Amino acid sequence: MTKNRIYRNNGAIGALLDEYEKSITEFKEVIKDVNSKELIQIVDSETKDEDCKSIQTIITHVVRAGYTYVIEIRRWLGEDIKYKEKETLNSILEYNEALDKMFAYNEQLFDDYPDIKLEELEPNKKVHVRWGQKYDVEQLFEHAIVHILRHRRQIELFKNKISR
Repeated sequence: MTKNRIYRNNGAIGALLDEYEKSITEFKEVIKDVNSKELIQIVDSETKDEDCKSIQTIITHVVRAGYTYVIEIRRWLGEDIKYKEKETLNSILEYNEALDKMFAYNEQLFDDYPDIKLEELEPNKKVHVRWGQKYDVEQLFEHAIVHILRHRRQIELFKNKISR
């Protein structure tokens, strides 16, 4: 990070978006040197999780999940919106563009709902996501950030296995 980094100055929303963007930047840094052979190589053939077999499946999952979090919030807000389908891409360049679009979609939520309530203490008023958890908006964005970090680490481990 440079000393002259520009931070959003809209409080908690700005902090969430800055940290989310930072996690994506770090993620992109880790994948930047992955070639087309490494992208599709099955690194974990033992896992039953189809999203965690190769670097390609991980990045595909990360992009889709990034949309899913916002779609969950938009549905909670009353929008009739469908989940994004998995889209397998063929290069890191294409995935970088997909990550940028996904992040822009996240930013758009706060443009569309500038007064959105981030914290909700009552469990029955939280966002009930399709995988069974309940979050408020802030918790769901925090989960999204850590999700990127966890998969960044996973790809780092995959790259170590590939280079042996």
